[in-house]
Amino acid sequence: MRLIVLGCSGSGPGPGSPASGYLVEAGAARFTLDLGNGTFGALARHLDPWALAAVAFSHLHPDHCSDFASLAVHRRYHPRPPYDATASRLPVHAPGEAPDRFAAAYAPSAAERADTDLTDVFTFHALTPGGEATIGEARLSATPVEHPCEAYALRVEHEGRTLVYSGDTGPCDGLVEAARGADVLLCEASWPHVCDRWSEPPPGVHLSGRQAGEHAAAAGVSRLLLTHVPSWCDPQELLAEAKAAFDGPTELVYPDGAFEI
Repeated sequence: MRLIVLGCSGSGPGPGSPASGYLVEAGAARFTLDLGNGTFGALARHLDPWALAAVAFSHLHPDHCSDFASLAVHRRYHPRPPYDATASRLPVHAPGEAPDRFAAAYAPSAAERADTDLTDVFTFHALTPGGEATIGEARLSATPVEHPCEAYALRVEHEGRTLVYSGDTGPCDGLVEAARGADVLLCEASWPHVCDRWSEPPPGVHLSGRQAGEHAAAAGVSRLLLTHVPSWCDPQELLAEAKAAFDGPTELVYPDGAFEI
């Protein structure tokens, strides 16, 4: 497998990166994990969007899913599609509210929301705790994590290699469970563990750099990739925190970066 970073800025796009979005290459299958603000344009640099086998979403906060509307426009109105998008609808693996939430974001007005239906070009598959799906020859599984909405860590397995994506999460056993023994943990690190505003990070929202390292160590992963660093945080500070808590290879991801799994 290979992971390509479409965007990695936390909580919204930053001056040097779109928000969260990742392209996974697993054998012949190409699919995305999240599509936050600005990531659809980045996707087009790496792959014809028509070549996607599926899209998956860890949760439905805008910085992780807002460019789904751009994908919908592309599939509905491209003047020269390579095939009939209505006859070959793109699978969407996402929390259960996704059809309604995405339709509301796409609708031309509030009055037309009730008549907006995206199932002409997409098939929606609700993520469930412990649920699994197949994308090409890869297996996608979901584990609930701690965040102020329905949110999942996503585990991708292909030919004996495993990538786990934390999505957004506070400290929780679910992330350790999802990441157990993974080759790579792509993990959010959204703030310093101690700062002017707190001596301990707020619970149930995000991980500090230190907490990302602690979860990687507890799960016994082989490699830790840090992502979702907001533009107002110092990424090197969060990297140092993670390295102090996890003794395996640890690095920051970056836009358009490619990482072998």
